[in-house]
Amino acid sequence: MNDSLISRRRLLQSALTGLAAVPAAALVAREAAAAPVLISEDDPAAKALAYLHDVKKVDAAANPTYKKGQICANCIQYTAGAGGEGTCNMFPGKLVKAQGWCKVWVQKPGTTL
Repeated sequence: MNDSLISRRRLLQSALTGLAAVPAAALVAREAAAAPVLISEDDPAAKALAYLHDVKKVDAAANPTYKKGQICANCIQYTAGAGGEGTCNMFPGKLVKAQGWCKVWVQKPGTTL
């Protein structure tokens, strides 16, 4: 047999390896697509809960439940992430800023204002 020709065995091995890589690539792509993104203040859910990225922008007159020191980072709904952002139970699949605020804020046990 000529060495320059690809053997049937090598061809089948390469094809099976390639076929095995397709589901793995799809899984990686799905995980990347599922990564949460920062919620927009214009998002309907964010507007409904008066969410703001920066607690300094909260209008205390319009939000009578707001008290100084309340931020997402010390709310029971918040789970810290990287870079000053984290997840919130109120906004599934989205990130919120640690220094943000919304009107369903509830103090996390063990924190102080």
